[in-house]
Amino acid sequence: MGAGKTAIGRRLARKLGWDFIDTDHDIQERTGVDIPFIFEKEGEEGFRRRETRSLLALLDKPGCVIATGGGAILANENRQAMKEHALVVFLAASVETQLRRTKRGRHRPLLDQPDPEAILRELYARRLPLYRDAADLEIDTDGQHVEEVAKRLLQRLREEHEVLFDA
Repeated sequence: MGAGKTAIGRRLARKLGWDFIDTDHDIQERTGVDIPFIFEKEGEEGFRRRETRSLLALLDKPGCVIATGGGAILANENRQAMKEHALVVFLAASVETQLRRTKRGRHRPLLDQPDPEAILRELYARRLPLYRDAADLEIDTDGQHVEEVAKRLLQRLREEHEVLFDA
Protein backbone atom coordinates (compact mmCIF):
# COMPACT_ATOMS: atom_id res chain seq x y z
CA MET A 1 0.00 0.00 0.00
CA GLY A 2 1.37 3.35 -1.00
CA ALA A 3 4.34 1.95 -2.92
CA GLY A 4 3.13 3.51 -6.18
CA LYS A 5 1.86 0.40 -7.96
CA THR A 6 -0.89 2.17 -9.87
CA ALA A 7 0.99 5.36 -10.77
CA ILE A 8 4.22 3.59 -11.71
CA GLY A 9 2.43 0.74 -13.45
CA ARG A 10 0.40 3.17 -15.54
CA ARG A 11 3.55 5.13 -16.51
CA LEU A 12 5.49 1.95 -17.35
CA ALA A 13 2.64 0.63 -19.51
CA ARG A 14 2.52 3.92 -21.41
CA LYS A 15 6.27 3.73 -22.06
CA LEU A 16 5.91 0.15 -23.32
CA GLY A 17 2.81 0.86 -25.38
CA TRP A 18 0.99 -1.81 -23.38
CA ASP A 19 -2.34 -1.85 -21.55
CA PHE A 20 -2.44 -1.09 -17.84
CA ILE A 21 -4.83 -2.91 -15.53
CA ASP A 22 -5.20 -2.44 -11.79
CA THR A 23 -6.86 -5.45 -10.14
CA ASP A 24 -8.76 -3.20 -7.73
CA HIS A 25 -10.25 -1.26 -10.65
CA ASP A 26 -10.99 -4.52 -12.47
CA ILE A 27 -12.89 -5.81 -9.42
CA GLN A 28 -14.83 -2.54 -9.16
CA GLU A 29 -15.79 -2.73 -12.85
CA ARG A 30 -16.87 -6.36 -12.54
CA THR A 31 -18.95 -5.76 -9.41
CA GLY A 32 -20.16 -2.20 -9.95
CA VAL A 33 -19.23 -1.26 -6.37
CA ASP A 34 -16.10 0.13 -4.70
CA ILE A 35 -13.61 -1.85 -2.62
CA PRO A 36 -14.73 -0.48 0.77
CA PHE A 37 -18.29 -1.68 0.00
CA ILE A 38 -16.99 -5.18 -0.81
CA PHE A 39 -15.02 -5.21 2.45
CA GLU A 40 -18.10 -4.08 4.34
CA LYS A 41 -20.39 -6.73 2.83
CA GLU A 42 -18.02 -9.67 2.29
CA GLY A 43 -15.08 -8.92 4.56
CA GLU A 44 -11.46 -9.20 3.58
CA GLU A 45 -11.88 -12.90 2.78
CA GLY A 46 -14.60 -12.20 0.22
CA PHE A 47 -12.53 -9.45 -1.33
CA ARG A 48 -9.47 -11.70 -1.54
CA ARG A 49 -11.49 -14.36 -3.41
CA ARG A 50 -12.56 -11.72 -5.93
CA GLU A 51 -8.98 -10.51 -6.18
CA THR A 52 -7.73 -14.00 -7.04
CA ARG A 53 -10.39 -14.46 -9.75
CA SER A 54 -9.47 -11.09 -11.25
CA LEU A 55 -5.74 -11.76 -11.18
CA LEU A 56 -6.02 -15.23 -12.73
CA ALA A 57 -8.15 -13.86 -15.57
CA LEU A 58 -5.78 -10.94 -16.20
CA LEU A 59 -2.59 -13.01 -16.26
CA ASP A 60 -3.72 -14.51 -19.56
CA LYS A 61 -3.67 -11.08 -21.23
CA PRO A 62 -0.50 -10.49 -23.25
CA GLY A 63 1.14 -7.08 -23.45
CA CYS A 64 -0.12 -5.58 -20.24
CA VAL A 65 1.16 -4.27 -16.94
CA ILE A 66 -0.93 -5.47 -14.01
CA ALA A 67 -0.93 -3.73 -10.63
CA THR A 68 -2.22 -5.97 -7.87
CA GLY A 69 -3.46 -4.91 -4.49
CA GLY A 70 -0.81 -5.21 -1.77
CA GLY A 71 -2.55 -8.22 -0.23
CA ALA A 72 -2.75 -10.28 -3.43
CA ILE A 73 0.60 -11.76 -2.48
CA LEU A 74 -0.92 -13.48 0.58
CA ALA A 75 -2.61 -16.27 -1.40
CA ASN A 76 -0.27 -19.05 -2.47
CA GLU A 77 -2.41 -19.51 -5.59
CA ASN A 78 -1.74 -15.89 -6.59
CA ARG A 79 2.01 -16.11 -5.94
CA GLN A 80 2.32 -19.30 -7.97
CA ALA A 81 0.28 -17.91 -10.86
CA MET A 82 2.30 -14.69 -10.94
CA LYS A 83 5.60 -16.56 -10.86
CA GLU A 84 4.49 -18.89 -13.67
CA HIS A 85 2.81 -16.36 -15.96
CA ALA A 86 4.43 -12.98 -15.38
CA LEU A 87 7.57 -11.08 -14.61
CA VAL A 88 6.90 -9.88 -11.07
CA VAL A 89 8.15 -6.51 -9.83
CA PHE A 90 8.13 -5.63 -6.14
CA LEU A 91 7.89 -1.88 -5.61
CA ALA A 92 9.38 -1.44 -2.16
CA ALA A 93 8.46 1.46 0.11
CA SER A 94 9.23 1.98 3.78
CA VAL A 95 6.37 2.13 6.26
CA GLU A 96 7.04 5.85 6.71
CA THR A 97 6.63 6.41 2.96
CA GLN A 98 3.51 4.25 2.86
CA LEU A 99 1.99 6.19 5.74
CA ARG A 100 2.71 9.53 4.10
CA ARG A 101 1.32 8.40 0.73
CA THR A 102 -1.83 6.78 2.11
CA LYS A 103 -2.91 9.24 4.80
CA ARG A 104 -5.22 11.21 2.50
CA GLY A 105 -6.71 8.20 0.72
CA ARG A 106 -10.25 7.16 1.56
CA HIS A 107 -10.38 3.82 -0.25
CA ARG A 108 -8.15 1.76 2.01
CA PRO A 109 -10.38 -0.33 4.26
CA LEU A 110 -7.46 -2.01 6.04
CA LEU A 111 -6.22 1.39 7.21
CA ASP A 112 -9.59 2.57 8.48
CA GLN A 113 -8.35 2.04 12.04
CA PRO A 114 -7.26 4.30 14.90
CA ASP A 115 -3.55 3.47 14.32
CA PRO A 116 -2.85 3.06 10.59
CA GLU A 117 0.92 3.09 11.19
CA ALA A 118 0.68 -0.02 13.37
CA ILE A 119 -1.42 -1.72 10.69
CA LEU A 120 1.12 -0.81 7.98
CA ARG A 121 4.00 -2.13 10.11
CA GLU A 122 2.18 -5.41 10.71
CA LEU A 123 1.26 -5.80 7.02
CA TYR A 124 4.81 -4.97 5.94
CA ALA A 125 6.37 -7.49 8.31
CA ARG A 126 3.97 -10.24 7.21
CA ARG A 127 4.13 -9.51 3.48
CA LEU A 128 7.78 -8.55 2.88
CA PRO A 129 9.12 -12.14 2.71
CA LEU A 130 6.29 -13.07 0.32
CA TYR A 131 6.97 -10.07 -1.93
CA ARG A 132 10.65 -10.89 -2.08
CA ASP A 133 10.01 -14.57 -2.74
CA ALA A 134 7.68 -13.85 -5.66
CA ALA A 135 9.63 -10.96 -7.20
CA ASP A 136 11.87 -11.22 -10.22
CA LEU A 137 12.89 -7.63 -9.64
CA GLU A 138 12.78 -5.24 -6.67
CA ILE A 139 12.74 -1.46 -7.02
CA ASP A 140 12.88 1.00 -4.12
CA THR A 141 10.35 3.84 -4.47
CA ASP A 142 11.22 5.83 -1.32
CA GLY A 143 11.87 9.47 -2.15
CA GLN A 144 11.44 8.80 -5.87
CA HIS A 145 9.13 10.43 -8.38
CA VAL A 146 6.91 8.20 -10.51
CA GLU A 147 8.77 9.08 -13.72
CA GLU A 148 12.18 8.28 -12.16
CA VAL A 149 11.01 4.88 -10.95
CA ALA A 150 9.36 4.03 -14.27
CA LYS A 151 12.55 4.92 -16.19
CA ARG A 152 14.73 2.89 -13.82
CA LEU A 153 12.35 -0.04 -14.00
CA LEU A 154 12.28 0.07 -17.79
CA GLN A 155 16.09 0.11 -17.89
CA ARG A 156 16.36 -2.84 -15.52
CA LEU A 157 13.77 -4.81 -17.47
CA ARG A 158 15.86 -4.34 -20.60
CA GLU A 159 19.18 -5.12 -18.96
CA GLU A 160 18.34 -7.88 -16.51
CA HIS A 161 15.36 -9.63 -18.00
CA GLU A 162 15.86 -9.20 -21.72
CA VAL A 163 12.36 -7.89 -22.13
CA LEU A 164 12.07 -7.08 -25.82
CA PHE A 165 9.98 -4.11 -26.80
CA ASP A 166 10.17 -0.82 -28.62
CA ALA A 167 10.07 1.90 -25.97
